[in-house]
Amino acid sequence: MKKKIVVVDDEKPIADIVQFFLQKEGFSIRCAYNGQDAMELIEEIRPDMIVLDMMLPDYDGVELCCQFRKKLDIPIIILTASNSENDRKRAFELGASGFVFKPFYMQELVALVKGCLLSPSKAR
Repeated sequence: MKKKIVVVDDEKPIADIVQFFLQKEGFSIRCAYNGQDAMELIEEIRPDMIVLDMMLPDYDGVELCCQFRKKLDIPIIILTASNSENDRKRAFELGASGFVFKPFYMQELVALVKGCLLSPSKAR
């Protein structure tokens, strides 16, 4: 069975390209473009991983990460345009598995996704 990944990013072109490349690698991808839709989608499909934008219009991505972490023991990768050390520290403290900084190379994200899913105990 394909691993299920939810991509959450309010920038639809970014979510779409992430979806395209991860599907090419054999993953089953669903996208949400805001925090509310993400919470509903994640509850519905119970994914194996979440790729989550830190800055959403309706929710703080790090707070969402914390909420997801309380319900699910899966890797959560944060996408962010922020290079704030405090943001990264806070996200790791609240359960993020890794970071990818925008703009990013798709190969970097794909490698991180694969690494987290292949050794999930190390990625949580």
